[in-house]
Amino acid sequence: MARIANVNTAFLFPGQGAQKPGMLHELVDDPAVQLTLDEISDVLKSDVRLLDSPESLNSTVSVQLALLASGVATARALQRQGVTCCAVAGLSVGAFAAAVIAEAITLKDATILVRSRAEKMEQLYPVGYGLAAIVGLNERQVTTIVDSIHTAATPVFVGNINAPRQIVIAGSIEGMQKVLEEASRRGARKAELLHVSVPSHCPLLSPVADALRLQLNSMELKAPKFPYIANVNARAVRSASAVATDLADNIAHGVRWHDATIVAEELGCNLFLEMPPGHALTDLAKENVPGVTASVVTTDLFKHVLRLAAA
Repeated sequence: MARIANVNTAFLFPGQGAQKPGMLHELVDDPAVQLTLDEISDVLKSDVRLLDSPESLNSTVSVQLALLASGVATARALQRQGVTCCAVAGLSVGAFAAAVIAEAITLKDATILVRSRAEKMEQLYPVGYGLAAIVGLNERQVTTIVDSIHTAATPVFVGNINAPRQIVIAGSIEGMQKVLEEASRRGARKAELLHVSVPSHCPLLSPVADALRLQLNSMELKAPKFPYIANVNARAVRSASAVATDLADNIAHGVRWHDATIVAEELGCNLFLEMPPGHALTDLAKENVPGVTASVVTTDLFKHVLRLAAA
């Protein structure tokens, strides 16, 4: 991989769906990692490292807390090694890790919020709902299909715009299956349910957003140290209130992830580093902004990533 001149690094934090068993035991060997895991464990009053077992990851609560831990721990390890950050962006629950690294919110408060967020999501829609992905159709085409199928009995909504032709929908399994069938008939290359058991990023989760907003009002947030790219409107925000609004609202709105990666490039970021455990954001960065360099941050690639960031 070619060296990068004048490196400006964006940290990317994945959302639910990226999880995998053992993820917290495969993080880079750095003191910052263990300190972060210990800090989260102190807040939870239990060892966060226990949340990455196959059994635990059947729970939305465990998944979201494990993703927060993985993202913050790895980013702090990068920072301890001297990697500076140009901007942060987190997809869905990844936004909380992004806000911690931007020092807009403490890790303690983020842990409390993520646990509360996930618990409320599980309680609201314990079965029969989730997310699905459609690849090969654009936003207008997917919206047309969704509007023709959505009913009060089988609600379904357009959720995340990950790329111009990679759209995530949210809602009831029954409604989404009908959308997927129609999308396939209209030429979608891929149309399948995702391993996510809650209907994130749609109006069905407005009660969760309302509850988060109340919790955030009781917490002290600060202006981010560097731009935090919001989920809901894909804008680079620089105030505590704007970060708080995005953390509360993103659960009930679609994520403009494609636009967020474009904004990061416009801010001058030319190296995109994705925190573990997934690689979806790296793949999307390469597709959405082909002029940048993107890499996952795994144990195997950690030294390589440090060289890229120091180029």
